[in-house]
Amino acid sequence: MLTEVEFDELVLEALVDQKDLIVYNDDVNTFDTVIEALVKVCDHNPIQAEQCTWIIHHNGKCQVKRGEYERLEPMCTALLDRGISATIE
Repeated sequence: MLTEVEFDELVLEALVDQKDLIVYNDDVNTFDTVIEALVKVCDHNPIQAEQCTWIIHHNGKCQVKRGEYERLEPMCTALLDRGISATIE
């Protein structure tokens, strides 16, 4: 059985490995384009995608997905292929 300290270390390791998929605002893509991409690529529901799109518009960027790099990388590539600025941080 794990001690509390060992458990805390495992949780911390899991959290440290988490990355964010960030989408940035641009003057090229329409709201509908970004919403559609978030639904298809990131598996957002339409309301979640619309909310993220408004955050991107007003704040210049939005963390649209969190997870391990290996899971986020294909999503980031798919967004970039659609002409949407995205990075994994």
